[in-house]
Amino acid sequence: MRTINVGVIGVGAMGYNHARVYYRLDNVNLVAVSDVSEKTLNKVCKKYDTKGYTDYEELLKNPEIEAVSICVPTTRHYDAVMEAIKQGKHVLVEKPISFTLEEAKKMIKAAKEKGVILATGHVERFNPAVQKAKELIENDVIGDIVSASAKRVGPFPPRIQDVGVTIDLAIHDLDVMYYLFDEDVVQVYGTMGSILDKCDFEDHAEIMVNFENEGTGILEVNWLTPYKRRQIDITGTDGIISVDYIEQNLDVYGKFAQDIQIKHEEPLKEELKSFLEAVINNTEPEITGEDGLNALKMVIAATKSSKQHKPIKFDEFDEQQ
Repeated sequence: MRTINVGVIGVGAMGYNHARVYYRLDNVNLVAVSDVSEKTLNKVCKKYDTKGYTDYEELLKNPEIEAVSICVPTTRHYDAVMEAIKQGKHVLVEKPISFTLEEAKKMIKAAKEKGVILATGHVERFNPAVQKAKELIENDVIGDIVSASAKRVGPFPPRIQDVGVTIDLAIHDLDVMYYLFDEDVVQVYGTMGSILDKCDFEDHAEIMVNFENEGTGILEVNWLTPYKRRQIDITGTDGIISVDYIEQNLDVYGKFAQDIQIKHEEPLKEELKSFLEAVINNTEPEITGEDGLNALKMVIAATKSSKQHKPIKFDEFDEQQ
């Protein structure tokens, strides 16, 4: 397998981990990283023996770099991704793909026209417990899916300053539900609000998604809980699958008793390996720009539903923010 030269734009919390994983992968050369904070930049450059740029456009002009991870704040995704595409780089952009649907659509179109890969970083799809749940569902272990119930709660993260809990956290489970149901979304209903003085956006939300074959997904998400919980339960006609994202554990309850063995892996490592394989083989990434657009659409529909106090029909959805 040939070596891929990569760069990381934005090496704060998530971007730091991208740099860490790239540095440790055998077939990757971490050529450069970029961040507006010189302190952060110097720390990462020293630790991973790589070049640093405070201006990401300078990084993107480096002809050695073939692919980049973009991990800047959500409101800056569009400019960074479009510049990367302009420079002919393959792109993995952290979730959410962008801040608006219009931006996401332009990014997808630009990547196709330039002939580069645009992947979206929905890391929970690469969680081994989610992968195993998908396998069990496809093997009809719990029959037809009836519903899914997810909870993603925890304390407020001070580093998040440009978006609310819906676009930051809820988008994970909405994407996982879409992945597990493998059906089109029919409508979305959301309620949300803000309690914390230190948060300028919503800090709690409850979202319901109806799928094409009458399955339902229900999600509770907040920044109010003093401990972290990340779980999803999938109910089928013949049983239930219960997933703990953090522990990467999975239990099956139903007529098919099974001893489920899961090999624990770092989801981000699996995600980046998948992205690089798409670059090497010139194939569509496992999580495309369109997947990112779909997840963002569910989030924005939930926000719109909360404001209008009514369900939003997905096929009639028109972004209004």
